[in-house]
Amino acid sequence: MLDKKLFDELQEFIDFHLNVPEMSHMIFSDSLEKCSQEVWLDELDDFIKNNHKPTLTQLLFTYIDQKGVSDPEIYKKAGMDRKHFSKLRSNPNYQPKKNTVIALALALELNSEETDDFLDSAGYSLSQSDTSDLVIQFCIEKKIFKIEEVNQALYYFSLKPLGI
Repeated sequence: MLDKKLFDELQEFIDFHLNVPEMSHMIFSDSLEKCSQEVWLDELDDFIKNNHKPTLTQLLFTYIDQKGVSDPEIYKKAGMDRKHFSKLRSNPNYQPKKNTVIALALALELNSEETDDFLDSAGYSLSQSDTSDLVIQFCIEKKIFKIEEVNQALYYFSLKPLGI
């Protein structure tokens, strides 16, 4: 059960992050005009090779192995059923919802940086301007990984709970 002090800290965390001034947008010049088609394609190929990161599925099973836990332990902690988890394992093109990825990150007890990488591998991120995401970030920083407790914090702000 989360206590009043933690809810007060959570409120301060939310208030602080929602009141940060916006950063100015930078404009980048278009360098494509300077490159011939062939050089540009070579550069693109090199860029992809040098910057390609592991997929969500690759990261998921790497974390499971690193933590020495079983698949059923993780999908049960994440509130998933075996069929849903099997989609992740067997279909490399499967794109789970953001809440599913968050639930898996919590089940794996990932720290903030690991969670950011994990979400990024699925094309998601935790926003500093979304209250739900700030609640999730706060819980991760405070090592609150039980989905029931995270949902309790979300309910506190009348937000939609994590559900898969």
